[in-house]
Amino acid sequence: MVVSLIGGIGLFLLGMILLGDGLKSFAGDSLRKALLRYTGRPFAAFASGALVTALVQSSSATTLATIGFVSAGLLGFGQSVGLVMGASLGTTSTGWLVSLFGLKFSISAFALPLIGAGTFIKLLSRGRAAPLGMALAGFGLIFVGIDQLQAGMAGLTRHVDLTTLPAEGFAAGLLMMAVGIALTVVMQSSSAAVATTLAALHADAITFEQSASLVIGAAIGTTVTAALASIGASVAAKRTALAHILFNLFTGLVALGLLPVFLRGLEFAGEHLGLDRGAVSLAAFHTSFIALGVVIFLPFVGVFSRLIEWILPEKGPRLTRHLDPSLLAVPAVAMEAARGCLRETATLLFRILEQRLGNAPVDRRTEEAVEQIAMALREASEFITKIPEVEHQPAGSHRRRDAFHAIDHLTQLLPCASQRHLPIVHSPLVEAAGDCRAALESASRHLGDPAAREAAVPEPEELAKTSAALAEWRKHERIRLLENTAASGGAVRTLHLLDTIRWIDRIAYHSWRVSASL
Repeated sequence: MVVSLIGGIGLFLLGMILLGDGLKSFAGDSLRKALLRYTGRPFAAFASGALVTALVQSSSATTLATIGFVSAGLLGFGQSVGLVMGASLGTTSTGWLVSLFGLKFSISAFALPLIGAGTFIKLLSRGRAAPLGMALAGFGLIFVGIDQLQAGMAGLTRHVDLTTLPAEGFAAGLLMMAVGIALTVVMQSSSAAVATTLAALHADAITFEQSASLVIGAAIGTTVTAALASIGASVAAKRTALAHILFNLFTGLVALGLLPVFLRGLEFAGEHLGLDRGAVSLAAFHTSFIALGVVIFLPFVGVFSRLIEWILPEKGPRLTRHLDPSLLAVPAVAMEAARGCLRETATLLFRILEQRLGNAPVDRRTEEAVEQIAMALREASEFITKIPEVEHQPAGSHRRRDAFHAIDHLTQLLPCASQRHLPIVHSPLVEAAGDCRAALESASRHLGDPAAREAAVPEPEELAKTSAALAEWRKHERIRLLENTAASGGAVRTLHLLDTIRWIDRIAYHSWRVSASL
């Protein structure tokens, strides 16, 4: 009995891992891009989280990916709240899979050929077919594991009668909920805990009321993985984990308090819709109480997000807040975090330069901002050097090279922010400074708009044209000023004007190269 239970849980978990890893490898980077692209509004983020979790059969995988994306600055915290809600609902698909197919039919005769076929595809294929074979083998293993769980639960009923434990009342519900939390923490998978509960209910080892409380506990217990992943992470990642914990905890406690109402609803469905009080009803209950939580929370995502931000305020330097050392385990995400840091740093520097081109003085705030930018560039450079190289991924190498190009040009551009010069009142200089300011504003919008970066040309065309035009203007204006000076004098003023002309030209050139690199 014990061997069957442990083996069944192990096979189920192994099948889930193979299925999830296989589908993620088969989808490649497109899964990450889809998760990032379709998360603009709370409902879109929720739908994306639910769909991706249903595909990879793991809410923990979706939640951990979300925490990673938030840490890297690829996702906003408000978007992540919708995603984790979707992940909680998407994970209920496992219950439907087990109750409709794993328990109602003995499909081990079909599962074994699936495992064999998937294994051969994995071993003999190359390219994207190999991970698809792994996913197929994992899918078969899930049902072999369910068969073993059923056998173990059938033996358990002959030795232990769990139905004698208290089943009614809030205290009894809390006890079974705690058991569900512990079961999920030990297994590190709410799906495995739910599958075990369904198998126990199918074998009449527990009552329906007990199984309902266990499933509630599984929903709460799955947040432990997110809590562990957020330890030592950025504030944004901790906020995402806290949002996941509070959502599942609140939803679970509401479900426990309204359990009699849910049970009466299931009885009504049994009388009028023919829904039996078994595994399918439990899967329906699991989906229903998570959906209730979504209905309560989703319209108030903004308020909920602000509450989490109040509980966990942002600390430390703003520019480097996404340089989370835990991201180094995923080089692609770590590189995006570094590039995001450089984009924010460049945007801040561009805004300072816009003000300087408009004759703003070098005050204390400007000097403090320049110091923050210098520190951010040092930290970003150190962070990028720690990102591991990934073989056979030329895109990662190109992004690393471009990031260092950006750091080099930002470092050369930084002194321009604090360089002192005569007020720009000379007519040709005023026009040149205005053109440079307009180009900087365009570059700032480009760097701050993800959609523009995805769809735009490799470099902001306006800034490139402005830089070329100003370089040509500098040559002609220098000759003209020197000739006028030779004819009429005023050498000191001419030298100051030439210095200002070179300053404007430097700003345009290095800003263009920064934008092109990022």
